[in-house]
Amino acid sequence: MKINSRIGVRGFPASVVVDLCGESRIAKAFEKKNAFVGYLTAGDGNSKDHFLGLVKGGVDVLEIGIPFSDPVADGPTIQKAMERALKAGMTAEKTLGLVEELRRETDVPMILFTYLNPVGKDLRGFIKRAKKAGADGILIVDLPLEEADDYREFCREVGLAPIFVIAPSTPPERIGKIAEAAEGFIYYACRKGTTGARYGLPEDYAEKIAVIRSFSHLPIAVGFGIADEQAAKAILKEADGFVVGSHFIDGIQKGINSKEIAERLKP
Repeated sequence: MKINSRIGVRGFPASVVVDLCGESRIAKAFEKKNAFVGYLTAGDGNSKDHFLGLVKGGVDVLEIGIPFSDPVADGPTIQKAMERALKAGMTAEKTLGLVEELRRETDVPMILFTYLNPVGKDLRGFIKRAKKAGADGILIVDLPLEEADDYREFCREVGLAPIFVIAPSTPPERIGKIAEAAEGFIYYACRKGTTGARYGLPEDYAEKIAVIRSFSHLPIAVGFGIADEQAAKAILKEADGFVVGSHFIDGIQKGINSKEIAERLKP
């Protein structure tokens, strides 16, 4: 297939087509089985500089939260970050603009973390715009697997990885279904409840990772409450990556540079 250097194919720029046909940024980030995933809410303060600081501090994958007024899966720290971002005028479309800006300055994978409401009714259009902006994956936390067929198809059309979450309470049969639907990596939320910095890992952590591995060849990233280097190292004995979010937001609110916080957690 001949690719026009400006237009590409399917209406996408040539740079996007190369990414569709080439090696996934996500797969590359997980190659060494020690991927450091960093979450921040788009529009919370100078989020562009904060995200770039995470990259400079050693973060391998950026998870970019789209602010929403009712983030039921998130704890107080991220809820407040989303409130600040919404008051500052951040929207889903402006978040894609941030992704585009970041893509000009870094080649790390970028995953959009969102609820269904901010995306709006035109899910297909949003997914296309997200890919064009430079995103590599998307996680819609409140979209049930049973209602995700169109979402998965739209993601396949453009080469955007649909990320799914597995919880400690997820039964094996459902883990198998999620593993079959997921692409990129599987996000294991290792604690019940909402997000927020905590210490230590649940006793059944390793057992749960083993069950997920029995159903999927995809990398597994573990999040929910990771707040120190010790927890990160413990996670990487069993999983392929770890996710830090609330701990970053708390530190930035205290005036600590995002690069410095990331360097402290890098195993």
